[in-house]
Amino acid sequence: MKNKDIKVLSDKDLKDTLKDERESYTKMKFTHAISQVESTARITATRKTIARLQTEKRSRQLNVQNEPKV
Repeated sequence: MKNKDIKVLSDKDLKDTLKDERESYTKMKFTHAISQVESTARITATRKTIARLQTEKRSRQLNVQNEPKV
């Protein structure tokens, strides 16, 4: 998932996508520990996607805090 795709997600979609990616990453790690996985690069890509999602979530939190109160 690219940054431009992440930025257009709503807050709820961002939260849901982050949850799904974390579950997917956990399953891949368990599978990799037990047996061989088809693509180990997919594990790395999923981890990076999770980091991008968390960064966008944090960025939105900071933008809300920094908005001037009227």
